Amino acid sequence: MKYKLIHKTEYKYAEAVNNYHSLVCLAPRSLPNQLCQNFDIQISPEPSQIIDRKDFYGNTTHYFSLHSPHKTLTVLTTAMVERLTEETGSLFLPSEISCEAARQQLLGDRALKISLLEYMLPSPMIKWDQEVRNFAKDCFQEGMPLYACVEALCAKIFHEFDFVPDFTTVHTPIKDVIAAKKGVCQDFSHLAIACIRSFGFAARYVSGYLETLPPPGKQKLQGSDASHAWISVYIPDFGWCDFDPTNNIVPGERHIVTAWGRDYSDVPPLKGIIFSYGKHTLKVEVDVIPV
Repeated sequence: MKYKLIHKTEYKYAEAVNNYHSLVCLAPRSLPNQLCQNFDIQISPEPSQIIDRKDFYGNTTHYFSLHSPHKTLTVLTTAMVERLTEETGSLFLPSEISCEAARQQLLGDRALKISLLEYMLPSPMIKWDQEVRNFAKDCFQEGMPLYACVEALCAKIFHEFDFVPDFTTVHTPIKDVIAAKKGVCQDFSHLAIACIRSFGFAARYVSGYLETLPPPGKQKLQGSDASHAWISVYIPDFGWCDFDPTNNIVPGERHIVTAWGRDYSDVPPLKGIIFSYGKHTLKVEVDVIPV
């Protein structure tokens, strides 16, 4: 599948902003099963320069700053992405390594554990306690395949929680999400990762896009798509395997990877510092267009 991605972010400020520094993390990754072509970023007002670099996790980021007064900021990114068919067949032959065997392998291989440690420890937005562990304990049985246990956890989140936009913010604690039984893809991904790490396994947060389909007989509205988030879990005999707890599916051709990290705080689409006062409004429009 080939897609054209369009992501437009617009800030409007009540008072003029005199200085603004921002880091943009919206360039899709190039992976064995995903090719990113013709990525472009346009910013208005136009900065003097845009600096791109790879972050610690290998994600492409773009830094820019503005030093003249402005009341509107627009960041428009476009890209062509091709999602390739899996060649290994791994998605259709789930791993059979048990939780116990996977844990022993992680504990017995020092180099492997060091390489995965940051995805096993608490991170800025993902912490857990006995309540979080209790939520997932019926999904993790020592003799069961780790892959199947993660699938069971994702299914539990999917069936027990309601997807409710705007109910939470990026700062809503995981325990509040459990209590309310609702949230969005970011919340469900954070919850799943917290559960998986609480049992001693490595999991990371994946940001990107998901092609959405309009209701039968309806035309897709321009700008109606959205960013998406899911998780990736390290399965010792397979490597990193993706799961989408929001939709209870294994990500495939319709999932487009932008970045990954320990949690959302490592890969927000835009992260900035402004020198101003007063309120502002934010509008985001996303299109994932098959071509």
